[in-house]
Amino acid sequence: MPPRRILATGLTGFSGRHLAPAVAAILPDAELVPLGCDLTDSGAVAARVREVRPDACIHLAAIAAIGVAGSDPGLAWRVNLHGTLALADALVRHAPGAALVHVSSGDAYGHSFATGVAIDEGAPLAPMNVYGATKAAADLALGALAGRSLHVVRLRPFNQAGPGQADAFALPAFARQVAEIARGSRAPVLRVGNLDPERDFLDVRDVARAYALTLARVHELPNGSILNLASGTPRRIGTLLDDLLGLAGITPTIEPDPDRMRPSDIPRAIGDASRARALLSWAPQIAWDRTLADVLADWVQRVGPA
Repeated sequence: MPPRRILATGLTGFSGRHLAPAVAAILPDAELVPLGCDLTDSGAVAARVREVRPDACIHLAAIAAIGVAGSDPGLAWRVNLHGTLALADALVRHAPGAALVHVSSGDAYGHSFATGVAIDEGAPLAPMNVYGATKAAADLALGALAGRSLHVVRLRPFNQAGPGQADAFALPAFARQVAEIARGSRAPVLRVGNLDPERDFLDVRDVARAYALTLARVHELPNGSILNLASGTPRRIGTLLDDLLGLAGITPTIEPDPDRMRPSDIPRAIGDASRARALLSWAPQIAWDRTLADVLADWVQRVGPA
C-alpha cells in the first residue's frame, strides 16, 4: 500500500522544492512532512521521527556541492554519513515498518566511469572526491542495514539541472554569468572551469517524479534496491555553455578560471537507468532545450532588470 505520511529531509533544497508537486501528482492522498530539525542533532532527529511516525521517509538533505564538501570535509561527513545513520536509527527505533528512500549520487561511482560507457548499478563505488566518498559511505552503510532492521531503497541520480539551483554547480554558474552579462552588470567576460568533460544531465523535475514514483512503490520494491536515475546521454560542458550563449544572444570572452578547475575530472560519466525504467516505469520526459531555457530564465529573473 502506498504511504500516507511521508517524512522528508531537504525539502527546502534544490531537489526538495520540486518534490512536493511531484508527490501531489502521484500520491495525492499522501502528506509530506518536513524533518524540520538539524540532521546532525541525533536527539532532535529521533524526537521528530517519534512525533511524526511516518509510513515512509525520503532523505534528500546533504552537502551536495563538490566544492563545498571539499572545503569542509568534516561538515560533509557529519551531514552526509552520520546524519543519514542518525535518521536510519531513528526510523528503526521510533517508526518500525517505515521504509526509507535514500537519495545517494551517481558521483559515488567515481573511477568506475573510466570505462567511458554507461554504467549500471553493479559498477563498483569508487569515489574521487569528498562528496562522492560521503555519499558512497552512506549508501553502503544503509545497504548493510537492509534486510536486518530497515526497508531501504537507494537512488543514485546523476547530474541534475533546472530552475532554482545554486551557482555552486557548472550550469547555473554559467547561467548566472550569462544573465549578468546580458543585463550589463558584468563585463563581457565569462569565467569557466574545464569545458571538455561529458556528463549525464537530467531535469530536476524528472528526478523529482522518479522520487515520487519510488515512494509510491517503496514497500513493494525489494529491500536494498539500488536504482540509477540517468538519461544515458552524454552532454559536453562546453556545448551547454554555447547553447546558453545562443539563447541569450551574447558572445562574451571565455576565460579559464583556475579556481573552477578540478584535478580529478573524468572525461565522461554516463549512467544506465534500465532498472528504474523496469521497476518504476520511469524515463526522462522533459526536453533538454526546455531545461536550458528554464535555467537561463530563472537566472534572468534572479539577477533582475538592467
